[in-house]
Amino acid sequence: MTTISAAMVKQLRDKTGAGIMDCKEALSECGGDISSSIDFLRKKGLATAAKRAGRTTAEGIIQSYIHMDGKLGVLVEVNCETDFVAKNDDFKEFAKNIAMHIAATNPVGIKPEDVSQEIIDKEKEIYRAQVLEMGKPEHIADKIVDGKLEKYFKDNCLLNQQYVRNPDITVANLINDVIAKIGENISIKQFVRYKMGEF
Repeated sequence: MTTISAAMVKQLRDKTGAGIMDCKEALSECGGDISSSIDFLRKKGLATAAKRAGRTTAEGIIQSYIHMDGKLGVLVEVNCETDFVAKNDDFKEFAKNIAMHIAATNPVGIKPEDVSQEIIDKEKEIYRAQVLEMGKPEHIADKIVDGKLEKYFKDNCLLNQQYVRNPDITVANLINDVIAKIGENISIKQFVRYKMGEF
């Protein structure tokens, strides 16, 4: 049996932010392999997040982020279950990171359902014209357009986007990881991004 050292636990904690006992359990289950242990903790986190998903998130904070010498700003409302967690440093750090992510990526909505039908129709029209320009037949064009629209949602909806500080995960993955860490349901309620000269 692999001996789990304090250094291994610390390394896993530094990479995941998970608790000491959770890190020990993951390392024991995975024979001391750090990479497998990270996956183990993420799966455990997803299970925890699923259990908490139905809980009401009526507390939270509105986080601001100003960039480029005051030329770009973001306000984001991030909700949690209790006022206690709203004051927690990990929660505040998460909210700040989300605001910075929004500043960097300029999403059109939180999830695909938030994208207006007007934007969807415009994108589909552009994709269809591109596909027909390539000489593809009509019946194939529809499938290609649907595929391009899925990619549009992945690139432009906040929860589907690759997290700028760790492109290996999506923002939704990040939320699940934070839910597992702090033990409460979290949701991103709304955001607004201002850039000089855009309004």
